[in-house]
Amino acid sequence: MLPLLKYIADQQEHSSREVIDSLAASFELCEAEKQKLLPSGQQAIFDNRVGWAKTYLKKAVLLEYTQRGYYKITARGSDVLKRTPPSIDIKYLKQFPEFIKFKSKTSIEASSGIIDNGV
Repeated sequence: MLPLLKYIADQQEHSSREVIDSLAASFELCEAEKQKLLPSGQQAIFDNRVGWAKTYLKKAVLLEYTQRGYYKITARGSDVLKRTPPSIDIKYLKQFPEFIKFKSKTSIEASSGIIDNGV
């Protein structure tokens, strides 16, 4: 999550594809690594991981969607980067009430069977 937040630190709007491609380049992923699919065969693993990072950062209000497929860093996200955390993970995000609320809601839904997986 930290590399994603650092990439969008310029306060500009970025597309999901741009971020995925830039992060893949910064991690020096080869073409096979970039195209390796999830077991479902529906999405590339790396794209999926960046998508989840984006979702978690949004739920912690460190980034915001500006339009479909585009997002930018928030003031809170900029403040986090000023603190130069060594990493950002779920434990780190739990300091933000919005993220706790999101995680609590999804945990309750999962345990009660409310989540509809499209099946």
